[in-house]
Amino acid sequence: MSRHLLSSPAPAAEFHDGFPLGNGHLGAMLHGRPGSERIDLNADTFWSGGPPRDAPVPDPAALPRLREAIAAGDHAAAEALAGQLQGAAWTQSFQPLGRIEWDYAAAEDVTGYGRELHLADALAVTGYDTGGDWVRLTAFVSAPDGVLVVSATGPGSLAAAVPPRFRTPHPVTPAVVDAGAGPCLVWTGRAPAHVLPNYVPAEPGVEYAADHCDADGTVAAGMGFAVAAAVRHTAGETRLIVAAATGFRGPFARPGADLAAIAGAALAAVTAALGAPTPVLRARHVADHRQYYDRADLELPGVDRFFHLGRYLLIAGSRPGTQPLNLQGIWNADVRPGWSSNWTTNINAQMNYWAAEPTGLADLHEPLLTLTRDLAAAGTSTAAGYYAARGAAAHHNTDLWRFTAPVPGDPQWANWPSALLWLSAHLWDHRDYGGTVDVLPVIEAAARFTLDMLVPDPSGALVFSPSTSPEHPFLEGSVSWGCALDQELAREVLARYVALTGSAEAATALRALRPVQVGTDGCLLEWYDQRLPREPGHRHLSHLYGLYPGTRITETGTPAHFEAARRALLLRLAHGTGHTGWSRAWVLCLAARLRCGALAEQSLTAFAAELCSASLLSLHPDAGRASGWIFQIDGNLGAAAGIVETLVQSHAGAVSLLPALPPSWHTGRVRGIRCRGGHVVDMAWSDGRLSSARIVAGRSGPLVVELPSRLGVTTAAGGPVVATAGGGPVAVTGAAGAPADRCRVRWPAVAGQEYRLA
Repeated sequence: MSRHLLSSPAPAAEFHDGFPLGNGHLGAMLHGRPGSERIDLNADTFWSGGPPRDAPVPDPAALPRLREAIAAGDHAAAEALAGQLQGAAWTQSFQPLGRIEWDYAAAEDVTGYGRELHLADALAVTGYDTGGDWVRLTAFVSAPDGVLVVSATGPGSLAAAVPPRFRTPHPVTPAVVDAGAGPCLVWTGRAPAHVLPNYVPAEPGVEYAADHCDADGTVAAGMGFAVAAAVRHTAGETRLIVAAATGFRGPFARPGADLAAIAGAALAAVTAALGAPTPVLRARHVADHRQYYDRADLELPGVDRFFHLGRYLLIAGSRPGTQPLNLQGIWNADVRPGWSSNWTTNINAQMNYWAAEPTGLADLHEPLLTLTRDLAAAGTSTAAGYYAARGAAAHHNTDLWRFTAPVPGDPQWANWPSALLWLSAHLWDHRDYGGTVDVLPVIEAAARFTLDMLVPDPSGALVFSPSTSPEHPFLEGSVSWGCALDQELAREVLARYVALTGSAEAATALRALRPVQVGTDGCLLEWYDQRLPREPGHRHLSHLYGLYPGTRITETGTPAHFEAARRALLLRLAHGTGHTGWSRAWVLCLAARLRCGALAEQSLTAFAAELCSASLLSLHPDAGRASGWIFQIDGNLGAAAGIVETLVQSHAGAVSLLPALPPSWHTGRVRGIRCRGGHVVDMAWSDGRLSSARIVAGRSGPLVVELPSRLGVTTAAGGPVVATAGGGPVAVTGAAGAPADRCRVRWPAVAGQEYRLA
C-alpha cells in the first residue's frame, strides 16, 4: 500500500537521499545505483575516543562570582565568568565504518529504473531493465541474524560472485578467510582516538592512537572494529552478506582493540547467515520488524507516510540493548559529522523519542532511558565539581562515553546544565503510558541538583542560576537567571520528587519557585524579564516547553499562559522560525497542543515541501556542504509525534479525540495510539466528524474521554454518547474540564476491557 512505501525514480544524489536500513546496531544507507550499489555502513557503538579521564574542575569561586554578576545585571561580566565555568574537553564523534561498493549487474541501456523502501517489511528494492533483461536488488538488515543481506536476481544480474570493495576513512588491514563453501573478506582497524567537533577549527581534528592493547585486549581510546563480507552465487541469485563488530565494552569501560577477537565476531555472524537461504533470512527479518511496525496504523492520504516513516526509523535505529538514536540516527558517512552526530540534549535527543510511547513503541524507548540513567550516574562529579551541588548534572550534549561537563564553547549553548532534568521526563512519561520503570533514582538526582541551583531573586522568589535559553541569546548576552525552560523543568522535577517522596525541602522550594512570566506584548517570556532577542526567528522554542513536550500549560487549566504561549509562537513564526526540520516539527507539535489545526497542517506541509530530502529524511541547513543540507533524524520523529497530537491527546486529564484536526485531513482512520494510563485508541472520522472510536482501558478506574461538541452526540452534562463493553451499555456521565467547543464524558473502566463509542 502506498502509505507504507517510499519510491524514487532516480538513484540517490546525496547521502540524505538514500534509503536507510537498520536493526538498531547495524545501519546501512543504500544509494540505489544501477549495476554497482553503494552502501554506507555504521555501527551504533562505533565512536571515537574512550571514557574521559578525570578533568580539572573550575575555581570554586567562579560560580559565586558568576551569580553575583547575574544578580547585578552585569551581562558582560556574566558572559566572561561563564567561560570560567567550562571544561577543557569536547564530546567525541559518531563514526562511519565505511562504504561497501558491490558490482551486481550490468548497467548499460538502463530503462524502467525505480527504487523503493517498503516500510512495513523494512526492505529496500532497486529494479530496472538492462538490454531487455530485468534486474532486482533487494536489501534488508536483519535483527535476528545480525547481518545486512543484499540479494540480486533477474537475468540481467551478473552470473558470478563479484567480491565487494570496501572504502573506509580509517586505516584498515584486509584479509581473506574461509567461511565455509567460499571466502569471506574481513577488514579490521581502529576508530580515531580523538575527533574534534566539525565546528572547532583547531588542528589536528582527527587523531589515531599508535598504542597496542593491554593484556586484557583494551586501550584507553580508539576502539577496534571489523567488517566481514561474503558473496555467494547460486542459480537465480547472487547475494552479499555483511556484518560488523566493534570493541565497545560499555560506556564506562576501556574499549577493546583485540582485532582478531572482534573480527571473529563479525565473521561468525556472516558464516551463520550463509547457512540459511535468503527466503528464510528474509522471513525472520520481516517477522521481527512487523512485531513492532504492526502495532499502529494510520490511513490519511498525504500525511500517513510521515507517520509511518517516523515509526520505521525508530524501529530501524533503536532497539532494546542498543545505543539511542543520535542526531543522524545510526546513519552517518563523516569522520567529523555535523555537531559530532552526538546526542544533543537541549532538544534533539529528546525529540527522537517523542513518538515512542504514543505510537506503540514504548520498548524502543529503552535506549534513551538507559542513557538517562547513565548520565545520572556520570553527572554526579559534574554537579559537585562545577556547581558544588548535590545530585547530577549534564549539559547540552553527550556521547557514547556519557560525557556530562560543559564544553569550552559559547555560553549560549555550552553552559546550559539542565539536560538531566529534561531527560528525566522521559522516564516519567514511560511510566505514565503504562511502562514499568523505577523513576526515583533519576528524579532524585535531578531534583537535588535543582535545589542547589535555585537562588532568591530580589522579590525572594527562587530562580535557577546560572540559566540560559538553549542556543538563543538576548541582545546583551546569554547567561542569566530564571529562564523559562529552566523554570519549567525545575517546577516539573520538584513536583515529581514531592509526589514520589514527600520531600519537605522540595515542597518548600516548589512553593517559592518563580513562575514563568508574561510580557507586556502578551507573550510568554523566554528570559527572566522582557529582553530583546538577538534572533527573533530563532529555531529553538525552549520557552514553550510547558506547552509541549511539557504538560503544565493547558487551555482550561492555565488559560492565561495558554494564550501567552500562542502569542509567543505566532511571534516567533512571524520572524521565520521553523527553518530546520526539527524546529518545524516542534511547531507542528505546539500547534496541535494549541488546537490550531490549520497551523499544524501548514507546518507539516512546509516540513514536507522544504525540509525533507528526496527520500523524505529530515534536513538541517549546513553551509559547509555542497548541497547546503545535512540529514538529522529528529525532524522525522518529531513530525510523527505531531501528527499523533492532532488526532489524540492525553496530557490534560482526558483521552482527547480529534483535538486539532487540520482542515484538509477530513477523512481517515488510526489504530493503536497509546495514551497516558496505558489506554489504547482506534478511531475513524469522516468529513471532519468522529464516526467511531474504540478504547481498550490500560488500567481500572475512571476513564475520561473528550470529544468535539460539534458531533452533536452529547452535552456538557452527559447524554446520548453510549460506551459499550462486550455489547452491553455502560453508565456514562458528564465530566468537567473541557474547552468551550468540546465536552467530556466519564465512565468506570476495567483494565483490558474494550469500550466502543457510538
